[in-house]
Amino acid sequence: MRITIHEAGGAVTLQLEGRVADQSAAEFQRAWQELAPSLGPRKLSVDLRGVTFMDSTGRHLLAQIHAQTDAEFLANTPMTKYFAEEAMQAGQTSQG
Repeated sequence: MRITIHEAGGAVTLQLEGRVADQSAAEFQRAWQELAPSLGPRKLSVDLRGVTFMDSTGRHLLAQIHAQTDAEFLANTPMTKYFAEEAMQAGQTSQG
């Protein structure tokens, strides 16, 4: 798995590529913990277009990110769209 952070003006994109499972899910968690405090008012996008698999740990983290930031998810396959929709629904549930 590869994680890339793109910063441009008032926006930040957290790009994930490959399999997000086991140790790489933990790496995703660490990257998020480092990025979150520096976001401030900037809009966050999470780019899932390069993801080939995501385990429940990674999917739970997506929901947490959405609940905390109302992040936009970039998805282009049925699988990544499912992960995005699942995270948004779970994030809304945990907010309310």
